Amino acid sequence: QVQLVESGGGLVQAGGSLRLSCDASGRTLYRVGWFRQAPGKEREFVAAINWSGANTHYADSVKGRFTISRDNAKNTVYLQMNSLKPEDTAVYYCAAKLGSGSSYGYWGQGTQVTVST
Repeated sequence: QVQLVESGGGLVQAGGSLRLSCDASGRTLYRVGWFRQAPGKEREFVAAINWSGANTHYADSVKGRFTISRDNAKNTVYLQMNSLKPEDTAVYYCAAKLGSGSSYGYWGQGTQVTVST
């Protein structure tokens, strides 16, 4: 069983920064991703990182502004979000997969990020 708990969301003005955390427990993870869902929109991929190694991947909409990182000792994955825009407003979820061929089968409860103008 895998448990994921997000934190760090909140209200920030446009141009500001937030850092989200995803605390993981349970089984050894292969890859952790951040996703987001804005009101009335489908959930979309934001960024992902392998639990071992430095392989990262970003959505085009956040490249150069968001950075995903991990602290294996703390079993935590971070999403540093800079230069935030109102269109970044969404509920942010972390998700995990256990193998390269598996899907993101484990999800956190989400944390709200609101960017004001």
